[in-house]
Amino acid sequence: MTRIFACHTGIGPIVSGEALVAADNFSARYDLDRIKGVFSRPQHLLFGQSYKDKILVLNTAKGGVATDWMLHEMVARGVAPKALILNSANTILAQGAAMANMTLVDRFLDGDITKLIKTGQMITVNPQAGNIQIVSS
Repeated sequence: MTRIFACHTGIGPIVSGEALVAADNFSARYDLDRIKGVFSRPQHLLFGQSYKDKILVLNTAKGGVATDWMLHEMVARGVAPKALILNSANTILAQGAAMANMTLVDRFLDGDITKLIKTGQMITVNPQAGNIQIVSS
């Protein structure tokens, strides 16, 4: 069953991939091992899981100015998520996503996106159209 969720117009290219979902927040600096490509903060709901080439679906952005160069570095090393889908992003994360050419969307009309998508679902993110589509469960 194809389902489409509308959101605010986003940043980056159209991407498709597997969702990795948690009702938790996101910090490139404090939550990730940017060398190994896994969530490294023990308190994070995705602790120990790989984010490489996944579409991350999380609650909100946290963190500061280091996010922009960290996202760029992760993309340059080939150890980055394909996209970030958040209930709400901040300007620093948006700046980092733009600098890294990483897809980012937020502000969904249908409610809490971490409750609408499940880990393992294949999804397509279209930031220019302001939507994501669940391709398969």
